[in-house]
Amino acid sequence: MRSDELGLTYRKAGVDIDAGKELVQRIKDAAKRTHRPELLGDIGGFASLASLPEKYREPMLVTGTDGVGTKLALAVAHNMHDGVGQDLVAMCVNDVLAVGAEPFLFLDYFASG
Repeated sequence: MRSDELGLTYRKAGVDIDAGKELVQRIKDAAKRTHRPELLGDIGGFASLASLPEKYREPMLVTGTDGVGTKLALAVAHNMHDGVGQDLVAMCVNDVLAVGAEPFLFLDYFASG
C-alpha cells in the first residue's frame, strides 16, 4: 500500500513541495554562478553528481558537518535570521579549509528537535 493511500502525505507532514520548487527557481541563478565543470546535473534534484577534479593526482574527499550553534538562539531571540544560513556554509567551508582541503561541494541537511 502506498503512503498516500494511507493518508500520509508530505503536505500533512508540513512539507510544501510547491514552496520548495519556488525556492529552487528563486536561487537557481545564484547557484549557477558557483557552478564547477565537475558538477553534473542541475539544482533542484534529490541528489547530485560530481566527478573529482582532474587537476589532483591522488584526490581525496574531505567532509565536514557543522551547525550554527548558539548563534541560532541569538537570531531567534532578536528576530534577526538574515545571515544564519550564510554563517552555516561559512563554518563548514572553514572546517574544510582548516585541514588544507579545497571546498568542492556542499550538502544541505536540516535537523530539528
